[in-house]
Amino acid sequence: MTAPDDPTDSPEGYAAALAELESILDELETDDLDVDVLAARVARAAALVRFCRARIENAKTEVQTIVADLDTGDPTDPGTG
Repeated sequence: MTAPDDPTDSPEGYAAALAELESILDELETDDLDVDVLAARVARAAALVRFCRARIENAKTEVQTIVADLDTGDPTDPGTG
């Protein structure tokens, strides 16, 4: 595993990324954040946002594929016959 502020460190999943992002946002809203770590935390937050967006886009594509398969009534799929 890489350092906690490493923007290339992938979270375990969407929920973990969202929780970490919320934690970073809480830090950024306080006046206690050390200016020396500010850039690293913002970079990590940006990486988490990109990760979440990719997960959402993948889920959207998967759902569209499933719905399209339902609409075509594929006779080889036991769930549509």
